[in-house]
Amino acid sequence: MFVIAELIRSLALLLSLVFNVLYFLLIIRILLSWVDPDPYNTIVQVIYRITEPILIPFRRLPLQAGGFDFSPILAFIVLSVLRNFLVNVLLQMARAIS
Repeated sequence: MFVIAELIRSLALLLSLVFNVLYFLLIIRILLSWVDPDPYNTIVQVIYRITEPILIPFRRLPLQAGGFDFSPILAFIVLSVLRNFLVNVLLQMARAIS
């Protein structure tokens, strides 16, 4: 059972790392929106492809005020809650198994 518990702990850490990368990419996306980058740049395209599916549901909500889009802020909050929930559930499962 120890091996399974460690695998679940490792999965929790990996999931946490994935969420951290998503946070970082969202921050880069926000900063890129301020400088109007070249849309044909490969790095910019990759960042947009990764972050756009996250932002689309939040853009459907009326979160714009005065030309400022609050959807990335809400995306950060939802991702943070989701990360905390999923990682804590996995860690509790690992503790229950070991």
